[in-house]
Amino acid sequence: MLSIGVLAGLVTAAVAYFIPWLPDAAAEEAGTIDNVYWLATIICIVIFGIVVGVTVYSVFKFRARPDDEEDGSPIHGHTGLEIFWTAIPTALVTAISVYSGVVLVQNEQADPGRRLVEVTAEQFAWSFHYPDEEITTGELVLPVGQQVELKMTAKDVIHAFWVPEWRLKQDTVPGIFTRLLITPTKLGTFPVICTELCGLGHAVMRSRARVLDQAGFDQWVKEQKEAREGGGGGGQGKELFASAGCASCHALADASATGAVGPSLDESLQGKDAAFVKAAILDPDAEIAEGYQSGLMPKNYGDTLSEAQIDGLVEYLLQATGGG
Repeated sequence: MLSIGVLAGLVTAAVAYFIPWLPDAAAEEAGTIDNVYWLATIICIVIFGIVVGVTVYSVFKFRARPDDEEDGSPIHGHTGLEIFWTAIPTALVTAISVYSGVVLVQNEQADPGRRLVEVTAEQFAWSFHYPDEEITTGELVLPVGQQVELKMTAKDVIHAFWVPEWRLKQDTVPGIFTRLLITPTKLGTFPVICTELCGLGHAVMRSRARVLDQAGFDQWVKEQKEAREGGGGGGQGKELFASAGCASCHALADASATGAVGPSLDESLQGKDAAFVKAAILDPDAEIAEGYQSGLMPKNYGDTLSEAQIDGLVEYLLQATGGG
């Protein structure tokens, strides 16, 4: 009976472990997080297999016969069995707790030469400030193989920062700073997701994290500084439309954006001029489109984007929608 349950649990655990349920790990810290996850998961599956095995055996072994009208035999307990099924789960839970604590300590080991990025969350957008480079952007861009400290806070309500491929997740809380230490190990673009229900636009509070090689990162920094100091242009504006989170809430055919939290820009910007578009970016609650609510669009684009970047975004939107 017990051997069948253990065998069933082990087979199920093996199937669960070897099928790639999780996205590919893309950070140094992700490996140890996965180990904690699989340790807890396999233990649970094995215990589940044992319980199901005992249950199925008992159903057939001790079922009442059709002509059996007598009460079952009285059972007064088994002290040894009760100690066993209390001690084993206690030991397993303790092992998971201790190992999780070790992993947490390991992942909190900060490199003295780590890069600092200040992350600010608000309904319903992310902004990332690089104090060393004096850059603020709507997307997180990092060089591969270098540890970064994400120093995080929120302006309004509690949000939660999560990149599935990095595994680590952390709340951003108004009034205090929380942090994550991340060492990206793979090049690519990964989703940044808010995993704390934060209001009507929670589902579209998304950004992206781009991991570049060192040369690519240096080039990106150069381009950001040039955009801040010089003209943005339509091409820069299209990039900003995606990285600043506009595409999450607004529909725009030119950018293949289908957001529905805010009005479709293809319709709402028809015939509008640059002054109207710029005012809508800097003071979004000044004029609310019919059928939509105020207070959803971030009001800090004047702080997170330079004058040149805003002008480039305005230029792009007018070009894309036929305004002007």
